[in-house]
Amino acid sequence: MDISEEQARWSAMTSRLVDGGWAEELDMALRLEARNLSVISPFLKQKATGRVLSHTPQSVRVITRFNLRDFAEGVSDIAALRSLLVAGAKVRGVRNLHAKVYVFGSRRTIVTSANLTEAALTRNHEFGLVSDDAEIISASDRYFDALWARAGTDLTARQLDAWEETVTMHLASGGPRFRLEKLADYGTDATGVIQSGEPLIPGPIPQAEQAFVKFLGEGSNRVPLSFSTLDEINSALCHWALAYPATKRPRAVKEGAVMFIGRLTYDPTDIIIFGRATGMRHVPGRDDASADEIAQRPWKETWSRYIRVHHAEFVAGTMANGISLNKMMDALGSDAFASTQRNQARGEGNTNPYNAYRQLAAVELSPKGQIWLSERLQWALEVHGRVSQEELNKLGWPELPLKI
Repeated sequence: MDISEEQARWSAMTSRLVDGGWAEELDMALRLEARNLSVISPFLKQKATGRVLSHTPQSVRVITRFNLRDFAEGVSDIAALRSLLVAGAKVRGVRNLHAKVYVFGSRRTIVTSANLTEAALTRNHEFGLVSDDAEIISASDRYFDALWARAGTDLTARQLDAWEETVTMHLASGGPRFRLEKLADYGTDATGVIQSGEPLIPGPIPQAEQAFVKFLGEGSNRVPLSFSTLDEINSALCHWALAYPATKRPRAVKEGAVMFIGRLTYDPTDIIIFGRATGMRHVPGRDDASADEIAQRPWKETWSRYIRVHHAEFVAGTMANGISLNKMMDALGSDAFASTQRNQARGEGNTNPYNAYRQLAAVELSPKGQIWLSERLQWALEVHGRVSQEELNKLGWPELPLKI
């Protein structure tokens, strides 16, 4: 649809209430007017920010939150802020921000419950007003300007670099919730009133661009289904890092990958998925077992490379409460893993999932495999409960790694 058709379609529109399709609303507004764009959104995610920047808007100003807890908990992205700065936008931060307003020059305004995140634009139930009414646009513009004037100074790339380092160090130590209070809020107190209380902390997102099953144990030291999941966490310290062989660095894991954590078991012979976490890409030096860590657990001399993880959650009780990898492979066949799915599509190579992970420390899941495990692990967590944060705290967390 070109601009003339769109203008004709909405020529009679003054204001209307909208309860869905916010991605399309945003795109239509940006096609109508991409100059003098003003955005108020507490949370910003990279993909949704990319939607806006794909229209090459001009004179962009954004008011958001600068609370490092938000970035550590994944409800907002430092990468989104960086892409805005690269595009020439000006960004300021306000504490306790909740309003969501989008003003497209003098042509349109959107006042909504939807943050500039992909979930809000495409999946969540969000409600708001879209208006071409001059008075409503003017009122939205005045509100933005007044808040902008009280929102402190413009964000710089140097500040963003420092924040990213702080958040990365927090996540690299396992992202324990008790350390969140050490993460500062750099937003301006634009109202003069500071609200107390912690933000809502979401769990890990089950679906991601990439997902793996990481295996704990070897064929010679399987455990029974009656083995305690907490004892396994205590042994492997998999609530903050997953160990890989010293002979090869684990470079396949990308930032933000979902890491399903499985233990080799016997009676029956299987791999039981009893936890999941968000993985971080491997950084040499930072993610190598220290001499002290090897002294405490000598097996780490052989398994000295780490994929650090954060926001780990584990099924309480025993391995019997976890999810059987055998059942997933039987249910999905070649669709279980990324490699077997590719081989099936091209008509050559191994397509048997049971042969896809031999002698490997981890195996990459297909999108179908990831969904299958996510749904069933979520069910197990709800039915059997989670290993508590207090129990994980007793096991200890690593010292914040030194800058590499």
